[in-house]
Amino acid sequence: MAGGRGERFWPVSREKMPKHLITLFGKRSFLQQAVDRVLPLVPMENILVITNATQAAAARKQLPELPPANVIAEPVGRDTCAAVALGAAVAGQRSTNAVMAVLPADQVIPEEKKFQRVLADCFDLAGRGQVMVTIGIKPTEPATGYGYIRVGNVLPAPDGAKYQTVFFKAEQFVEKPHFDRAQEYVASGQYRWNAGMFVWSFVTITQGLEKHQPELAAACRRWFEAAGKGKLDKALAADYPALAKNSIDYALMEKAQNVVVADGAFEWDDLGSWTALGRHLPEDEAGNCAEGDFVQVGAEGNIIYDARTRNRTPIAVVGMRHCILVQTDDAVLLVHKSQAQKVKELVRKLAEDKRYRKLV
Repeated sequence: MAGGRGERFWPVSREKMPKHLITLFGKRSFLQQAVDRVLPLVPMENILVITNATQAAAARKQLPELPPANVIAEPVGRDTCAAVALGAAVAGQRSTNAVMAVLPADQVIPEEKKFQRVLADCFDLAGRGQVMVTIGIKPTEPATGYGYIRVGNVLPAPDGAKYQTVFFKAEQFVEKPHFDRAQEYVASGQYRWNAGMFVWSFVTITQGLEKHQPELAAACRRWFEAAGKGKLDKALAADYPALAKNSIDYALMEKAQNVVVADGAFEWDDLGSWTALGRHLPEDEAGNCAEGDFVQVGAEGNIIYDARTRNRTPIAVVGMRHCILVQTDDAVLLVHKSQAQKVKELVRKLAEDKRYRKLV
């Protein structure tokens, strides 16, 4: 899934070049890294990118080895449940025996081998029976920006299966909690972060949609037929504007009784805002993380990111503490770390002003 706008990473992330298409560190974009991670398990021709019309050309350019038809553009954004149904329709048209993983394109997973072992076990389990598998991450802190999943008993492996991954019964999906409740979740050991990664068979996901989201299931069937006739774009243009916005968690996972949680025993980061970037950049003795030519006096705990492509001059800071400073060729962002989530609000304000709309 690669259709978001990544507004919290403005001014580097823009509508036409959002978070999953940019390179914040390393030499590959988040989308390219997401594809690289699954290639040992899935051939390139079986990787689908669900994006939008604005970003489709950039996605194809970044993935030249991917068949162009595998980049599928939603006419308008309708949240993750519609994207899942669309992916299921295309995968099912290729094989009704398909087992599919749904993965966000903008996550950071440094321990690729561990991730691949978990994903391989999830593919096997999902292909054996009528279960929907979600990968849960053991919390390392009482984060309030993630949803949580309460896990139940450990499930025995099916006969003949030798998994390295531990699977649990999913007991409850919980919305983003306040800090005290998040502390309780972490201390209990019975909760996992909801990483938004799912694995299921085509048959299982379509049955789930039919039971809990019948209107979307009907649309999925139409897209299945249209994909077989080469008329998918026309069908999406007709159906998508009338679809309700709905996340896959709320629309299906919270309602289903056949959800299994795979223990995601690998390092993971959603990288949801600029504050999270500090976890992936080296710090100086004062706790400043910088990407660029940075000079400071009395500055502590800041994140400095220079994304300029020309005329990169030193960034000098005096006495600033616990702030984020991002500089691009056409904009500068300065925000206190405690207010980083409000960058999304700032982007909406810029979009409403004709003087700054071009910056969005």
